[in-house]
Amino acid sequence: MKSLGVLLSSVLLAVPIALISPAQAAEKETAAEKKTTAVIEKRVIGHSVDGRDITAWRLGNPRSSKKVLLLAGMHGNETGAVHTLRALRDGRPIDGADIWVVPVVNPDGVSRNTRQNARKVDLNRNFSTKWAKLGGAVNSGSKAFSEPESRAVRDFADEIRPTYTISFHQPLNGIDIRDTGNNKWAKRLADQIRLPRKAFDCFSKCHGTYSMWFRKHHPKGAVITVEMTKSPSKKYLERVAPRAILRSLNATR
Repeated sequence: MKSLGVLLSSVLLAVPIALISPAQAAEKETAAEKKTTAVIEKRVIGHSVDGRDITAWRLGNPRSSKKVLLLAGMHGNETGAVHTLRALRDGRPIDGADIWVVPVVNPDGVSRNTRQNARKVDLNRNFSTKWAKLGGAVNSGSKAFSEPESRAVRDFADEIRPTYTISFHQPLNGIDIRDTGNNKWAKRLADQIRLPRKAFDCFSKCHGTYSMWFRKHHPKGAVITVEMTKSPSKKYLERVAPRAILRSLNATR
């Protein structure tokens, strides 16, 4: 009678073993992830003053004519929409638009919970359109695009040329639909995202904001500034707002 060890050896030899390389395993894992998550591409578009990555994730359908750029965390103490863009990124696949999300434009500011970046510059006053030398909380930097974070956003927007872009902030509780370049979309977004329509004036007169720069340099595109409330609920940030963005674009997941 054969021993148990001999029998097991015979069985193992009779069954072919399919071996795959680590590279093949990683490729299979990536393919599986693409079927269950929205992310189809990830890129580091720049680095902060302190060397932190500024990362963009691509969601949706790259062949779509709706090219979308969503920005959050430009002010490091305004992180509500960071959760919204991460919820879009981490959810199910998206169809109907080609969407890039940059959840944290100002990683040094987010790390410090400060409006400004590591050099105490307000990035949303550092863009070139109507740039002016400003101090205090809205310190605009030594010159337009003096900061690596604003240059990263500029270069990325110039590269992908979005037809729709949203710059998210807090806590003024409203959506500015003036001079957006696409009033129908702006009104749809305002209705879906459940924020009142307002006119923002940057506390006095606007200088060097991302939206101003985008309007001038990408006149065929549309841009909206969205100001969330001071303390939105988790449900609003992770369910209501992401769904509102997609519905405004007639995109689905």
